[in-house]
Amino acid sequence: MIKIHEIADGVRSGNVRALAKAITLIESRNLDHSLAATTLLDELLPATGNSIRIGISGVPGSGKSTFIEAFGMHLLSLGHKVAVLAVDPSSQLSGGSILGDKTRMEELARETNAFIRPSPAGETLGGVARKTRETMLICEAAGYDVIIVETVGVGQSEVTVASMVDFFLLLQIPNAGDELQGIKRGVMEIADAIVVNKAEGDNRPSAELARQQYVNALHMLKPKSLNWQVPALLCSALHVEGVVEVWSTVEEFRSCMQQSGELEEKRKLQASDWMWTLLMEDLKEMFLRDRNVEGLLEQVQEAVATGITTPSAAARRLLEVFKRN
Repeated sequence: MIKIHEIADGVRSGNVRALAKAITLIESRNLDHSLAATTLLDELLPATGNSIRIGISGVPGSGKSTFIEAFGMHLLSLGHKVAVLAVDPSSQLSGGSILGDKTRMEELARETNAFIRPSPAGETLGGVARKTRETMLICEAAGYDVIIVETVGVGQSEVTVASMVDFFLLLQIPNAGDELQGIKRGVMEIADAIVVNKAEGDNRPSAELARQQYVNALHMLKPKSLNWQVPALLCSALHVEGVVEVWSTVEEFRSCMQQSGELEEKRKLQASDWMWTLLMEDLKEMFLRDRNVEGLLEQVQEAVATGITTPSAAARRLLEVFKRN
């Protein structure tokens, strides 16, 4: 028997074991657990929404874990409680996941006011764990006022994370080519700040050059918001340089967005988007579990694969079977 009220009380009091239990419940695909998780979220909802939600992504080798640890330690020194939701790439063959973020952020993991939760990305589009949004709410209810979501940093993950956070930070490195490191225009358009990391020693001049390139490129893009000019900053997470400036930028952004009412509007749109995402996931689950669909699915797939029927005709046939219930 799952004791929802007991878990909720534990989460609100900041009990880490209750927090971990709540997140495990949220991530479970068991139907009974899903219903219990919904009840738990409803109970905790009044205690949520009081954090700044930060998404962090970057090219492979950009030093995301080193940056997050340095950034997190700085926030702790200012009296904040920090939760890091690090999404690990899952194996497409075995479904396994490295889940090594606590090893990569040893110093931060030892801190009482820091919570690191690695989650396998699984099959979710963009490499973002399926229940990351709900997990953010649970952490907020537990009193964490800065939530950091680290992405896999490949494919569509940046866009997916940007749709669930307040501030999206793109981490880049110097000496990565003359074509802005192959960064897609679309990713730059969703960034609220670009930070060139590893700007130390011999890398400093090339880091400054890269920063200037980003500044120039950002001027050519249509601004994401009329109330915010996206900055390009320098940082050396290894030497804990520039971290203070990054946090000042986040605070300035939050202040601008709150004063303009844009932050509240953004969260409303994100909540609506979240509802539709969950609805589509549940509909897909219902569809695939339908007995009539299950009995016909393999046959229809084979017909499409061998060219006997078209994908559109096959889809219509499956939908007709589903609608008969």
